[in-house]
Amino acid sequence: MPQVSKRLAALSPSETLAMSQKSNELKAQGIDVINLSVGEPDFFTPDFIKEAAKKAIDENYSFYSPVPGYLSLQKAIAGKLKRENNLDYAPGQIVCSNGAKQSVCNVLLSIIGPGDEVIVPAPYWVSYVEMVKLAEGANVIVTAGIEQDFKITPAQLEAAITPKTKALILCSPSNPTGSVYSKEELKGLADVLANYPDIIILSDEIYEHINYVGKHESIAQFENIRERVVIINGVSKGYAMTGWRLGWIAAPQWIAAACNKLQGQYTSGPNSIAQKAAEAAYNGPQDCVETMRQAFERRCNLMVELGRDIPGFKVNQPQGAFYLFPDCSYYIGKSFNGKKIANSAELAMYLLEEAHVAAVGGMAFGAPNCIRFSYATSDEQLVEAMKRVKKALAVIS
Repeated sequence: MPQVSKRLAALSPSETLAMSQKSNELKAQGIDVINLSVGEPDFFTPDFIKEAAKKAIDENYSFYSPVPGYLSLQKAIAGKLKRENNLDYAPGQIVCSNGAKQSVCNVLLSIIGPGDEVIVPAPYWVSYVEMVKLAEGANVIVTAGIEQDFKITPAQLEAAITPKTKALILCSPSNPTGSVYSKEELKGLADVLANYPDIIILSDEIYEHINYVGKHESIAQFENIRERVVIINGVSKGYAMTGWRLGWIAAPQWIAAACNKLQGQYTSGPNSIAQKAAEAAYNGPQDCVETMRQAFERRCNLMVELGRDIPGFKVNQPQGAFYLFPDCSYYIGKSFNGKKIANSAELAMYLLEEAHVAAVGGMAFGAPNCIRFSYATSDEQLVEAMKRVKKALAVIS
């Protein structure tokens, strides 16, 4: 019987996409499911960005673009990095891809080989560890619990480094926790990394604009490691453009060249119309970004309040992104109708079936005692969802 490759067999399916699909299947049966599993803004793409896309169609931007993206978009991103982050990148150091997800994968496939170790702080975004597997590398998981706001310390990082360490993946603001590393915390990590000149730092900053503590801080700001930092970002979260599929890296020239070579062989340049839309997003007015950020901050505070009202939940205060990630270990091992809930994935399934609320169990994020709720939906939906969750959890014993 034909079989898939060992490479594919080693991969796990995406739990976030799987839970969203199950939610949609129940909705199709007429069940009123509130979906808090999906990681995308519920806002529409701002009108001026859509107008730029329409204009691009009318101007016949319908041909292949250069593999790393149009020069005009590369310049727009370089301008954003200078304006917002005080970082200097030449357009040639920027490679645009079909979403930040491809950008992360491009970098890992370009620098990681068999046996190379990649340090991945947990909780982590589900795809990081799978991408490392795809590159035939080895994941080194460093766990940070809710008691330390899900952020690793310099001492933890130091202890995880070995002669085989090739990369560190850092995500701030974080999916799934909403935690944000401060400048001082990033400097502590940078000072450790400065002693290991062969380690590449992948800094996933896709939630940069959804930040509740003021100015975004990038680890690329530190001179002692700057030449080894790859910034990963895109328009999906901050500009409500998830479906446009446009992400990018800003990287040392040799990594940008490697990603350009790789991408040239398996996807070529990203969607031409999405590129022109992204260019407008970066060059245009930014008030839409702030309007959405304020809405997410209000929802964050609401979710913290609602989460802390549920007995047994341990809830910290997220500082960015749009996720609540409570520790629900109180309910692990308990039962409903004689059926034991063994882990957070089963707890998430219980909430879907009994409360008709879709969330994602923390096992997929390297945090088996937690559960992720996305609050990228209306206040009314959030109140109703957490009311259902509280009611459903009350009958577990």
